Amino acid sequence: MKRILWITLIQTLLLMAFTPDVNARERRSFYSGVRCQGMGGACLAVTNDETALLVNPAALGKLRDFYGTILDPELEFGYQTQGFYGEKAFSNPYALEDIKAALDAKRGAYYHAKAQVFPSFVGRNFGIGLYGNYILDAEMAQDGSTIDTYYRNDLAFVLGFNFRLFDGRVKLGFNTKLISRVEVDNPTVAAAGPLDYESIGTEGVGLSTDVGLILAAPWTFIPTISAVVRDVGGTSFDQSHGVRMSTTDRPNLVKQDVDVAAAIFPIHSRYVRSAWTVEYRGLLTSADEEDKAKLIHGGLELNFGDVLFLRGGYNQRYWTAGMELASEKFQWQFATYGEEIGTSDSPREDRRYTFKFAYRF
Repeated sequence: MKRILWITLIQTLLLMAFTPDVNARERRSFYSGVRCQGMGGACLAVTNDETALLVNPAALGKLRDFYGTILDPELEFGYQTQGFYGEKAFSNPYALEDIKAALDAKRGAYYHAKAQVFPSFVGRNFGIGLYGNYILDAEMAQDGSTIDTYYRNDLAFVLGFNFRLFDGRVKLGFNTKLISRVEVDNPTVAAAGPLDYESIGTEGVGLSTDVGLILAAPWTFIPTISAVVRDVGGTSFDQSHGVRMSTTDRPNLVKQDVDVAAAIFPIHSRYVRSAWTVEYRGLLTSADEEDKAKLIHGGLELNFGDVLFLRGGYNQRYWTAGMELASEKFQWQFATYGEEIGTSDSPREDRRYTFKFAYRF
């Protein structure tokens, strides 16, 4: 059984890695957190905290106790963000109107900013939370006429359940997300035209479901295979409209997809253990992706007594690193990673830095 599972995973990864190429835009997931990014973006098989609600609901079965997170701001910026601000100061890093002058001063440079919060209450096999984010990626053309823009603002209510089978060796989890989304996805926004999101944005409400599965063998290193079916049946945002904006345009349909991962968890001593994982995202949509390197992730985490965590990994052909200091009530996390914003023929790295502070009870 063990051999069959590993052979199936390896064959799937190889087949998808050589699927014909067709598209070249940056890939964005519904949620990505600082721990994941420090580990190369790979966390499907290793997540074991409140983020399991969003990353892999089957991992709710890993939680040992009930706890709540009431304050957890997370901020992320691209390495050029400070340069944009130095060229032309702005007050709101998530408003295209505010950063237009900075984009004009640094034409052809890629701007990235993200902020998110996720207050939640989770326990073994159950979780509930509220998720909110702002994402803005923008780049002005060299002639100053257009701005390649991606903006997203989500407000989501999340509910998750998990079922433990065969003494926890099999975990099957589900989540439901009610999402209010404002989105701009336009590579040719006119720089001389209106740039407020009421004018150029789309808005709608959608209901989304993810299904996760974790298979953990009761052997040394606990070899684990995991898969998540995301946005089962596809997620459209036409359930309701006019909640936050009066536009007739709706955000993009999110296609159903499947992510797969494998992991091992060595114990090195009484106070030191580690997690090693590889992940392949987008099994169903990989044919739409021109650069298959964007789908491949791998990472490791060294855990020193549940107090100090050191992380590293590979994300879309670039290195990542991170660290965390944790106590019973607090978390301080930092990560840096490279995001591929180019193509397989012309790779282009956007180095990013992300910070998180969390208070739990």
